[in-house]
Formats: sequence, C-alpha cells, structure tokens
Amino acid sequence: MAPSSTQPSKQPAGQSPAQPTAQPWKPSRRQTLAGAVGAAIAMGSVRLPTAAADSAQERARALAGRMTLEQKIGQLFVLEVAGRDAHEVGEASAALNRSRFGVSTPAEIIAKYRPGGVIYFVSRGDDNMGDPRQIARLSNGLQKVSQGIDNGAPLIISTDQEGGLVFRMPTPPATEQPGNMALGATWAPASAYRSNEIMGAELRACGINANYGPVADVNINPANPVIGIRSYGSEPEAVAALTAAAVRGLHRGGVAATAKHFPGHGDTDTDSHFGLPRITHTRQQLDDIDLPPFRAAIAAGVDTIMTAHIVVPSLDATEVPATMSYPILTGLLREELGFEGLIVTDALDMQGASAEYPPDKAALTAFRAGADMLVLSPNLPLAFNALLAAVESGEIAESRVDESVVRILAHKLRRGLYGDDAYVSESRAPRVVGQPAFTADAREITSRSTTLVKNDGGVLPLAAGSRSVLVTGWGVTTVARLAGAFTARGHSATTLETGAVPTQAKIDAAVAAAGAADLVVVSSNLLAAGKAETGTAQVALVNALLATGRQVVVLGVRNPYDINRYPQAPAFLATYGYGLVNLEHGVKAVLGELNPGGRLPVAIPVAAEPTSVLYPVGHGLSY
Repeated sequence: MAPSSTQPSKQPAGQSPAQPTAQPWKPSRRQTLAGAVGAAIAMGSVRLPTAAADSAQERARALAGRMTLEQKIGQLFVLEVAGRDAHEVGEASAALNRSRFGVSTPAEIIAKYRPGGVIYFVSRGDDNMGDPRQIARLSNGLQKVSQGIDNGAPLIISTDQEGGLVFRMPTPPATEQPGNMALGATWAPASAYRSNEIMGAELRACGINANYGPVADVNINPANPVIGIRSYGSEPEAVAALTAAAVRGLHRGGVAATAKHFPGHGDTDTDSHFGLPRITHTRQQLDDIDLPPFRAAIAAGVDTIMTAHIVVPSLDATEVPATMSYPILTGLLREELGFEGLIVTDALDMQGASAEYPPDKAALTAFRAGADMLVLSPNLPLAFNALLAAVESGEIAESRVDESVVRILAHKLRRGLYGDDAYVSESRAPRVVGQPAFTADAREITSRSTTLVKNDGGVLPLAAGSRSVLVTGWGVTTVARLAGAFTARGHSATTLETGAVPTQAKIDAAVAAAGAADLVVVSSNLLAAGKAETGTAQVALVNALLATGRQVVVLGVRNPYDINRYPQAPAFLATYGYGLVNLEHGVKAVLGELNPGGRLPVAIPVAAEPTSVLYPVGHGLSY
C-alpha cells in the first residue's frame, strides 16, 4: 500500500564500522546476522496475515474466472509503451508504437492487448519519464484505460530504479541515490533500507507501483561487465542482509520489490544483454554464495523475483538459460525455496534469451518453465498468438495459465491497485519527489560510502589553500562534475577528458597540461575500455602523469577493482559511481572536508595473480 504520509518514516542511518587496527575490519558472521535480524525487527514484515492472503487468492480466482482466454493471456505480458501521455504522443512515439503494436498511442496498446503490466523507460525511444506530474498523469491515464475495459484489471506499472548506475526517473528532481555497492561500503542495512524507502516513495507518488530492484547478485568476479557496482558486494551474508533491508524499504515506500537476477548473475564475465553467460558453480557453491540473498528476500516478503539469462549446468544439465529452465524456476525457486510470489523474466529481447529463442519460442519456453510474467517480448503480437494457440491446441493446459493469472491478480489485490487506489495525486507528486529530507538523507548515506583504498605517505588529505587542479581521464560529464566540485571550493580547475581508451595524443596533451597544475585528479573507469583494450591506455595515462612529478590522485569512479592496475599511484579513492553526489564526496575526501569511512564490500585481487588478494573485504583507510 502507499505510505500514509508524504514523507516515509525516517530510519536510523546506521553507523560506520570501527576504525581498522592491525587487521582490516570485516564484519563477523554474528555481526552480519545480528544486523539483519535487528533490521527485520526494527523495520517489520510486510507479509499479509494468512486469512488476508487467502482472501486475495479467492478474489483473484473469481476475477480470473470472468476473463476470456485472450484476456488472461494478456495478463502474462509486461510491455513498453512509447510516449509521455496515455492518449496524445508525438509522431516519433506514435511511429514506434505502430511498429511494435500496430496502434499509435499507449491507451490503444493497453486496450488492444490488455497486458498485466507496463515498464517505463527514458531510453529505447520510449521517453516515458519527464517531470513527476507528467509521470503521474501517464500512470493515471494508463490505469484508467486498463480498468475501464471489460473485465479490466489495474496495471503493474514498473521500472528499473536501482539507484546509482541504473535509474529511470530523471535526477533531479528525483533523489540521486548512491547505488548498491556504495551502500555495501557502508556495511549498514539501515542505509539500504532508507535509500530504498526514498526510491519507493518517489516511484509510488508517480503511480509506479513496482520496482525491478534490488539486485541480489553477489559480485565475486571482478571482470563482471554487467553487475559490478550494481551488487552490494562479494560477501553473501552481507548482501543477504542488505537485500532484505532494501525489500522492506521499498515496501515501506509503497511499491512492490523485485529481487534479481535468479539464481545469481554475480560470477560471470559476459553481459547477458549481448551473450549467454555460463555459471560453473557447484550446487554447494550456489547454496553458499548465490542463493542466500534470494532466500533472505523471500523471508522479507519480496513480491517478485526476476530470472537471469544465464546457463547453470549444476542446476539444469540441459544447459538452457535459467529463464527457460523448469528445474530452476519451478524446481528450485518455486518448490525448494518455497517462493509464492511472481516470477518474471528478465527482458526477453536481450541476446541471452533472443539469440537462441525466437520471440514465439521464448515466451512459450519461459512460461512452461514457470515464469508468470514475460517482460519485453521483442515481437508481442507473435508471442501473444503463440501462447494463445498453444493453449487452444492443448499444448499448454489452461489451468497452467490460470495459475499465473491468479498470482498476478492476487498481487494486484494485495498491493491495493484496484479501483481508486490505482490512481495518484498529480499535484502531490512534485512535492514528494526530491523533497529536502530525501536529498539530505541520501547525501548523508553517500558520504559514508567513500572509500580511501590507498594513501601512501599520507598524501591525503591535501593541505589547506587554493590550488590549480587538472581533472582528466574518463567521462565528459564525470570530469566536468569533478572540476565543478573543486571550483565550488575555491580552486582553479581545468578539464581534459581523454576517453575510455586514451590515444597517445591525448596522453601527451594531459602531460603537457599537468605542467601547469598543482594537483592532477584522474577519473578511472577501466570497465569502459571493454575486453579488447582492458584499460591498458588508461593505465598508460596515469603512469605518464605520475612521471611528471606532479601530485596525482586516482578516483575509481565505477569499480573499485581498478586500483590493482595502478601500483605506482600514491592515492586511490573509490566512489562506486559517477553520480554528482558520489563524485562530490570523493572531492571532499581529497580536500579533507570528509573523513572517508567506507570499507570495501569486495576483495581486490592482485592483477597478475587473480587468486591472490591485494586488498581484502573490509579494507579502508581514514584520516
């Protein structure tokens, strides 16, 4: 249900871990579990009493019983609509809708296919997200259409608002969140709770009632190109505690939560958007590493679990993607783990699914495996008709369709989406989104995530006094934001962005510019260089700048793993993201305005010996 007040209740932000002594700090099993239990007691549970849950199931069965087969098939799909208004969209959006669905407006799409849900984007040409009032108006318009048709049901309106690297609501006005690995660096479940509570409140104010988050993957592979800082870290128990707290925070904010990507996408060096990753964990490793966060999410009452397009031979010897695997979705998730909520697929237009399964086969196979809702089928008309034909021919029993439809409708009943409760106040949305209490809390949480990984000779913090600063390295916006943070504090900053793969000419230009600077700050994002280059040119840039004799500080603005490629750099700070607030706190730490308190939530391996640890989990320096 939506929160009863404009501002959700504020939870304690949690404390930073104690300062390290001889050994790097690391939470014990007892501390981690105690934190999770304490958070559970403080934050409460969102599970409905058994009688209420049974009532929702009974009502859902009655509602499903009045639907035609076509109407029930529609409920199985989550689709995208282009445009910022239900009834009036620009020509570009109308053309995109016609190419996908044969009709021009979002309202016509809903009326034609009667989907169970929609997902909002700002990219992909959809352009759904503008200001809060507009998003609320779009949501209300879609809900009115969906509930107004014969046997109509409200929509699950969803988006990917993970915080940090992945977000859909424009920031500002939405509150900028630190991101999951930054939250992991605070080692405080209450931080994850509050961050997600804020996100939930802002989404719900705009009529978005489901979030495709939190990410529950345990990132133990430094080469992971798709998860990385989207994960809370590499320690399963800590990730479990933070995941459970995030689920409860989203619920308190007023939206349904989704744990993803089942059964765990954290140990891969392939991006499932572009290929099919293979996870070689044994069943015991899965139980020890990958599954604890999903078990914790289920215990916390998570509404939905999203599948992963990954092959896991130890769970399914046929080596089909988990999204298409009956042993994984039904055998493991539904029967063994006892999950009773919605199982939704990751986007079926990703290469991890679409490369081997054409649109009609992808929908059929995922549904047979146990998925309830099919997200972003790349050819909805083809997928819809394939499912319809399979049921009409007896290939799929209609009772199997009924199972999923009842779950979907029961979810909508439990979330209070029927009738007037589906709608939100369009005038209230701008007052909720980005309110001062939200931004203040998010900034405070982010301030406790900044991690000083290396500080040879105590070069940081810098002595007081203004100086000339060269900001160089990866990211046009990132470099500009860093320079702006120095300028706002009275320093003279110039920028020279060199790209993910600096050319020798760019390196030479940076070296020349460094000659006029007192301080050189380098933005490092080795992952942006891609597998072929693996960041070698960025390393060459840093080494060339160090050779000038100028004071050089490296900021890892995405993965903290970058530090293992800069053995000669005297100072390295991890910001776990390149959002404005992450970067500002990195600059504040350089200048001594912030005493960095973050602790690594992942282990940093030695570059040349991946099995050896350079910096252990829990490492972090302070002033």
